[in-house]
Amino acid sequence: MIKEGVLFERLPGNKVKCQICSHRCTISEGKLGICRTRQNKNGILYTLIYNTVSGEAVDPIEKKPLYHFMPGTLSYSIGSIGCNFRCQHCQNWNISQVELDDAHTMEITPEAAVKRALASGSKSISWTYNEPAIWHEYTYDSAVLAKKAGLRTIYVTNGYITPEALRHIAPYLDAYRVDIKSFSDDFYRKICGVSLAPVLESTKLAKELGMHIETITLVIPTKNDSPEEITQIVRWVHENLGADTPMHFTRFHPMYKMNDLEPTPLGTLEMAYDIAKKGGMRFVYLGNVYGHKYENTYCPKCNALLIDRLGFRVSKVRIKGGKCPECGENIAIVL
Repeated sequence: MIKEGVLFERLPGNKVKCQICSHRCTISEGKLGICRTRQNKNGILYTLIYNTVSGEAVDPIEKKPLYHFMPGTLSYSIGSIGCNFRCQHCQNWNISQVELDDAHTMEITPEAAVKRALASGSKSISWTYNEPAIWHEYTYDSAVLAKKAGLRTIYVTNGYITPEALRHIAPYLDAYRVDIKSFSDDFYRKICGVSLAPVLESTKLAKELGMHIETITLVIPTKNDSPEEITQIVRWVHENLGADTPMHFTRFHPMYKMNDLEPTPLGTLEMAYDIAKKGGMRFVYLGNVYGHKYENTYCPKCNALLIDRLGFRVSKVRIKGGKCPECGENIAIVL
C-alpha cells in the first residue's frame, strides 16, 4: 500500500528531501531513496511499503536479543522489506536487499497487527527483520495503537534514524535494541555503506528520551574483532549509555557476501566479554553460542544466577522487585 510520507521537505524543481533516516536523501521526481521504499511522486514523498509485511512470528523476546526487557515473554515480531544499509554480511538480505516487485509479501494493517499480537499472547510488538526506521509511517501508527492496547513496543534497529523521526515516535516506543557494528567509520562505510556518527547520536538520543537500550555487536573475524576496537565500543557505551546497559557480543557465521570468513572463535567472544566487564559494564552477554554460561544474567555484586537461559529459552527469573534475591543489589531491568 502506498501512503503519503511524513517528515520530508519540498525542494525547488519538484524534488523532496526525506528526513526519516540519516542519509537524508534528496529525491527527484519519480525516483527512489537509498532504501528503495520511499518515492517522490509529483513533489510529494510516499512510502511504498505501508501495510507491506515480509514476515511475522511470535518470538521469545530474547531472540531480539533483549535480555533486560520483559524476560521470558513473547514478542509479536513483524518486518517489511528494504534497508538503508548495504551490509555485506546481512542475514536477512533476501528481504533487506530485494526489489519491491520481487518480494513475497502480505498486507497487515496496524489494527490487524495489534489484534494478532494480543491473540498470540505476546506482551510486546517488535519491528524487526529489516530496518524499522524506513517503515516509519506504519510503525508509528502501529505503536500508537499498541500502547493503547497495553503492549510494549520495540525497535530492532541499525540506529540510522534521524533525531526528528526518533522524537516523533519516542512517546510510543519503549525499547531500542541497536547494533553498534563497529567503532570504525571505515568499517561502516566499506561494509555497510553508511557512516558511524549518526548511529551513536541516535542511540544517545534514545537514551535521553527514556527508552530501554541494549546494544549488540556482531564480532566478525579480521573486521572488527581487535581488542582495541572492542575497548573503544565498551568505553563509548559506558560513558554515554551507562554501566547498566546490557551489551551483547555475538558470533558471526558466513553469510551473503562474506562467505569467505570463518565463524568467530569462542575465545574472541570471551575476550570481548572480559574487556567489557573490566571496562565497568555490569551486564555482558555472548550470543550464537548455545549453552554458554554467558547467556545467563548474574548479579554484578554477588554473582548469583538471576536469569537462567538456554538459547532463547528462559527457565527461571529470580529477580524480585528489581533486586537480587541474594544480596539486594538493584538490577536494571524491565519486568
